[in-house]
Amino acid sequence: MTRRNNSLLSKTRYIAGMQCPRYLWVIANARERIPQPDAGTQFAFDQGHEVGELAKRLFPGGVDIPSEDFAASLRQSRELLSDRVPLFEAAFMNGGKYARVDILQPTGQSDWNIIEVKSSTKVKDVHYRDVAFQKHVCQQAGISIDRCFLAHVNNQYVRNGEILPDEFFDIVDITDEVATLSAATCEHAQELLSTMCSPTCPEAIVGTHCNDPYDCPLREECWDFLPDDNVFSLYRFGSAAYTLLDRGIFSIADLPQEFPLTREQQIQRNCLVDGAIHVEPTAIRSFLRSLEYPVHYLDFETFSTAIPLFDGIRPYQQVPFQFSLHVVQQPGDTPKQYAFLGDATCDPRRELSAALRAAIGSEGCIVAYSKSFEIGVLHALGSAFPEYEVWAEGVCDRMVDLLVPFRGFNYYNPSQRGSASLKRVLPALTGEGYDGLAISDGSLAGLAYLSCGAGMSAEEIQQVRANLLEYCGLDTSGMIQIVEKLTELSHSS
Repeated sequence: MTRRNNSLLSKTRYIAGMQCPRYLWVIANARERIPQPDAGTQFAFDQGHEVGELAKRLFPGGVDIPSEDFAASLRQSRELLSDRVPLFEAAFMNGGKYARVDILQPTGQSDWNIIEVKSSTKVKDVHYRDVAFQKHVCQQAGISIDRCFLAHVNNQYVRNGEILPDEFFDIVDITDEVATLSAATCEHAQELLSTMCSPTCPEAIVGTHCNDPYDCPLREECWDFLPDDNVFSLYRFGSAAYTLLDRGIFSIADLPQEFPLTREQQIQRNCLVDGAIHVEPTAIRSFLRSLEYPVHYLDFETFSTAIPLFDGIRPYQQVPFQFSLHVVQQPGDTPKQYAFLGDATCDPRRELSAALRAAIGSEGCIVAYSKSFEIGVLHALGSAFPEYEVWAEGVCDRMVDLLVPFRGFNYYNPSQRGSASLKRVLPALTGEGYDGLAISDGSLAGLAYLSCGAGMSAEEIQQVRANLLEYCGLDTSGMIQIVEKLTELSHSS
């Protein structure tokens, strides 16, 4: 088997190099420095592959070109051109540049169309550059390209039975946009080939390109000079932090006294410099008065997939599969927990709705952390199942957002590092946290749930379910601890 030459500039490397030459150089010369993708990133890759496979159904009679043997894929791609049938993953190479085209569609007597498939829900600027590079390589290899298209996910598509590719995809003609990049693509490709072949790694330059268009895997390596309390952790400061970086100001503590800050940013800076905790008892008391007992602490866990798994679901729709509900009848009472965790082999939404309606009652407020998410889930449940619509609206009307006092910096602990998220607030306020849990955030919870049944033993599934119950339960029991701690602080002077 012939192995791919490591000095080739592929379309993936081209996009990486356009984002950051240092990243490109590391890919080509020191790949061991690139961390393995985490579970979320790998899931996104897998979703893209599934979408790519579905797109092939748009072109019956198309031929798959295997990629295992580099030289054979190049040879087969060339040989199959004469058959004038759609080609999937056709590979071409010229002058050190290499591209595999998702779909190469014959048109006219001898021309071809490029159809690039993306799992995104819209056309992005980076897609133009991606296709422009493919077109450049094809033309350099003697392939006459007529038009260029991008097939992306139609997020308004609703599954009803078998997935219909014609409705699932939106196909957009991007020929003109690609054409405007033609000359620049040729120039950039030559520059990036030189970068790859350079004996020295380009210097790390921190900037907005570090996460545009994609999060760079080398970010931790390139950003390791920054202290924990760096200017990028300043609350809602955004890209303005790069201006400070250019001035040599790395830490929030080093900000000049005259530097203009919002009220929240000033609190964050003062707490960091003084090593103090900021508390506003009057504002906290005002928030606590909005809690009407019995208080219900609610949290949903959801998953989303590019290709809907069940009927009535859109691409990337958040599908609730689990809830935890802690109910406190009166202040100081022992909370009672209710929990639901669906069966990963079927649509869990109707059963979840029934379980929650039975548990949540009709009196008292419902506390969520960043309630807009829970409200969005409830609205979607009401839309999907008309018999729950009125009930879901009623639940939404009773919602209280526990994020409010932390978003307003009525309480702030320097250990939050500018974040008002539950994952930062809970340990800062109570000492409890998610360290040590097998599942420690919502995205991992969704992936764990989807993994159940995929070749797992009964014991493994049971363990995953136990981990999910533990994680989601901490979200709601943690909110109770937060309210108890806020109650204590509200009595301070």
